[in-house]
Amino acid sequence: MFVPLRYAKSRIRQFTALLALTLSSLMSLPSLAQDGPPQEVFPPDASSGPVVVVISGQTGTPNYRKFARAVAGLGYYTVLIDGKDILTRAQDGAQNLRTVVARAQAAQKGSPDKVMVIGFSQGGGGVLAHAVAMPDLMKAAVVYYPATSWSRNIAGLVGRVQIPILVLAAERDTYSNCCLVASMREMESAAKARQLPLELVVYPNADHGFNLDGQSYRGDDTADAWRRTVGMLTRYHPVK
Repeated sequence: MFVPLRYAKSRIRQFTALLALTLSSLMSLPSLAQDGPPQEVFPPDASSGPVVVVISGQTGTPNYRKFARAVAGLGYYTVLIDGKDILTRAQDGAQNLRTVVARAQAAQKGSPDKVMVIGFSQGGGGVLAHAVAMPDLMKAAVVYYPATSWSRNIAGLVGRVQIPILVLAAERDTYSNCCLVASMREMESAAKARQLPLELVVYPNADHGFNLDGQSYRGDDTADAWRRTVGMLTRYHPVK
């Protein structure tokens, strides 16, 4: 069948444009093997700053952007990631965390020094599962109402702690039974018995997510938790 030259050239141009668009789309997709899980970066105003990794709860990163911005406002290169990528059986959560840290340390506004990590709920569980046993990368950690229901051996979990950690718990937390204060107290007892650097603070009238906008928000407890978080940052990971 005869095909006019002008029509053939038009089809070639269309195919070339489609191929270029497809390749561009593929190149823009995140590479889990090379770059780790998706992340949001909040750089400091200064030329560079120490790295802080913030790990969200099960609801994802949007509810924690305000917190990440506040940390960046203190002078830290702050990276926000989803807790579902760290406390997970579907992925290698420990490797995901290591990849995120390496990426931040190599960033122009980051720092090659060790980092500090702050986790909430599922993200806090990820800190307990992985970060506390990474003294080669982590200086210290703070966890807000961390998920502990995934662990069948709280004492064994605490035995892995190799960095200072502050646990901020809510006395009235019954959310999905993931983060019960009884498990936090069990962690505290196990840490004291082994003389491990774990500090527990319990807010008697607080519920899960007490520092997030919503029905459970408690201003006084949020302010105290933030003060203690800043204290940990200042003590173990100061901005120079």
